[in-house]
Amino acid sequence: MTESVLNVAGVSKRFGGLQALSEVGINITKGQVYGLIGPNGAGKTTFFNVITGLYTPDAGSFELGGAPYKPSAVHEVAKAGIARTFQNIRLFAEMTALENVMVGRHVRSKSGLLGAIFRTPGFKAEEAAIAKRAQELLDYVGIGHMSEFKARTLSYGDQRRLEIARALATDPKLIALDEPAAGMNATEKVVLRELIDRIRNDGRTILLIEHDVKLVMGLCDRVTVLDYGKQIAEGTPFDVQRNEKVIEAYLGAGHKAH
Repeated sequence: MTESVLNVAGVSKRFGGLQALSEVGINITKGQVYGLIGPNGAGKTTFFNVITGLYTPDAGSFELGGAPYKPSAVHEVAKAGIARTFQNIRLFAEMTALENVMVGRHVRSKSGLLGAIFRTPGFKAEEAAIAKRAQELLDYVGIGHMSEFKARTLSYGDQRRLEIARALATDPKLIALDEPAAGMNATEKVVLRELIDRIRNDGRTILLIEHDVKLVMGLCDRVTVLDYGKQIAEGTPFDVQRNEKVIEAYLGAGHKAH
């Protein structure tokens, strides 16, 4: 039986008079790239923010790696094993690339505040190990030679890769990527796709929210489509592209998969 990484069911969320999500659920199994798409206002970002602890749901059940978790705060969700990136890049601009990834790794550090204050041998050893791992992850995403560059000096595509390296540093069960291709040119998208493929091939599990339908359909194992806060389709990219509701709501009449 395939191992479930994220199993979310019956998620509802209301903002005042707006029902943003109504009974939405997904089940992502280990090693999948799972896509979440839909037109603007469909509820994708709301659903994503509920799963990752930015919004508190009105209803829903949440399991990560077979164990319940509460999506009540971003840091708690990160500890549980979900690492996310943001549509608007959120890096520490004045820190180096290496320091940004080290910050992500500190979610799993053990020395604590006193160790940091007194710089105990244990703290120093752990910091060295964290720096080593951070450098490995920068190499992994292809920007290892930029480790001492300040984050703000990196190109847009490289900042995206840095954000992914920082997410990987938390050793997540699930990596949640929020519009990673937004603002990228065609060349940067090719590099991004190769990186996501590599992460998946190394046994990681990825949830991808993305406007670029072509990227999603070429990359994802399964896709869920939302429209007006409801789930209108779920399945393989091949099936989803042929779903009449999806064609009508999102892809435009006359669209057929190739």
